Amino acid sequence: MALDELKSAIPDYAKDLRLNLGSVIGNSDLPQQQLWGTVLACAIASRSPKVLRELEPEAKANLSAEAYTAAKSAAAIMAMNNVFYRTRHLLSDPEYGNLRAGLRMNVIGNPGVEKVDFELWSLAVSAINGCGQCLDSHEQVLRKAGVERETIQEAVKIASVIQAVGVTIDSEAVLAGE
Repeated sequence: MALDELKSAIPDYAKDLRLNLGSVIGNSDLPQQQLWGTVLACAIASRSPKVLRELEPEAKANLSAEAYTAAKSAAAIMAMNNVFYRTRHLLSDPEYGNLRAGLRMNVIGNPGVEKVDFELWSLAVSAINGCGQCLDSHEQVLRKAGVERETIQEAVKIASVIQAVGVTIDSEAVLAGE
């Protein structure tokens, strides 16, 4: 199992990450599509080749073709939106918020899966990318759709652990001269 391979690559000084990785994936209460879509979107957003290589096959095996593509789409569109909207928010001139974005985001309106799943994946990626405006926006859509805070927090926990695992494993590879 690729998850075991990934866990074994985590150094002992970060054993909490090893335990958390097994827990957030292996003990998640999320339905399989929400879980594995979140895992895939976050693995992509982590920018860690090893994390993506190890988690993608299992995600693909647990997702329909449509959900697999939608999770990748969530990571892609949020890579753009998180930079754009975070920058608009961080600029001190509020007039940028009044300008038309002019960026295509059609996949958000028609992701090919349940809107709630896509929103959850988008929120998780936004957590990794640190866009408060996107986090608020996706959280509000999810809450209006009846998604419980615990479900939202579950996706954020997955995002935080996958990001931390990626940072740790990639740092160790650099230090080892790989």
